[in-house]
Amino acid sequence: MKTSHPPINHLCTLKVILMSSLLLAHLRLTTAFHAPLATSRIARLSSASYGRSCFRHVNARDTSCRMTDDSFQQQQQQQQQSSSSLPDLAPYQNPNNLSDQIFSALSGDGSLKITVCTIRNLLNEMMLQHSMNPVPADALGRAAMCALLASNGMQEEQMFQLSIKGDGAMRGCMVIVNGKGEARGFVGVPGLGGDWTLKEAVGKGTIQVVKNHPEWPRPYNGITAIRHGDIDRDVGIYLAESEQRSCALAAATTFNGILCTAAGGYLVERLPDCPPESMAHMERNLAKLVQIDGGDALPTNLLLEGKTPVDIAMILLDGLGMEPLNSIEPKALCECSEEKLLRSLRLLPREEVDVILREEGKVEARCQFCGRVYRMGPEEVERRLAEAKGDPSKDEDFGK
Repeated sequence: MKTSHPPINHLCTLKVILMSSLLLAHLRLTTAFHAPLATSRIARLSSASYGRSCFRHVNARDTSCRMTDDSFQQQQQQQQQSSSSLPDLAPYQNPNNLSDQIFSALSGDGSLKITVCTIRNLLNEMMLQHSMNPVPADALGRAAMCALLASNGMQEEQMFQLSIKGDGAMRGCMVIVNGKGEARGFVGVPGLGGDWTLKEAVGKGTIQVVKNHPEWPRPYNGITAIRHGDIDRDVGIYLAESEQRSCALAAATTFNGILCTAAGGYLVERLPDCPPESMAHMERNLAKLVQIDGGDALPTNLLLEGKTPVDIAMILLDGLGMEPLNSIEPKALCECSEEKLLRSLRLLPREEVDVILREEGKVEARCQFCGRVYRMGPEEVERRLAEAKGDPSKDEDFGK
């Protein structure tokens, strides 16, 4: 007599659910570690806030986070000692968030990394550069924060490019940052009106990431689908699926007319050999953060109340100890220049340059990232082309 068995994939899913239930004493989805909240509290929270207070699940790390009882007791003692004697945080303070800041720290046992940012000034500068309305500015701000948070800790000369390629009315956006916190970006339609929601403006499409370093033989590329349209949750999915980084990510903005009043976010990342108890504690802290903020645009309410990145980091690492890593001030910086425009002209056939000068009477170019306009008259173009040296097709001839 043959016995029918459930399909293998059903058994695997059931096994994951049972293991997670025993491990954390709470029913988990196989795609995320959700913060343990009471049923009534979950009902009050919006799905957007709740989705930002959980770790996105990476299967490959489940077996690496188990520890013996003795070792975890030692970790608990270290965390209690760290909590009782907090490090000197004076060098990292940013009263009233007057300056933009990216602050990062580790938990006392080194198993969790948190990065918190505020970029209100940076976003307002980008809005002026591109004459942006709030909806596209919200998209660009969220993209910039996600790029700055996800790239925190990389080498100064390393580049991180985040592209949101959707079919919505905004026609996508792109942000490029480096290890020094220098950022530039643009949206397809900066003047998009306020009748559109962020999800409608973004539309369906893909999240694409490119990482590069001057010494790498080729760049790293990653891509995932846009599933929510609110950018930060989509980037969180990208980090989990494409880079295998188990994390909780949130980024949001608020506006008063065309002025950004708050722009901030956080990234909580689970590092290798993170004990499940530390994860459970962090999830409770994330749920506490959501409750304190009280809104869907995490963590802008906290920023509007005067909380700084250090204050938010202390909430997230409450009871886990804190080891500050660094603090940088992000800046808007574009790499465009007249020299790059001239180099582009030199790459064109001379006949095409002559046609442009004859028909337009000048050469004019506008930088897509900062909005700066460059103009050269016929005499200047002739003179600079005659004086130019080096091969325009080779980066080494231009100090790149």
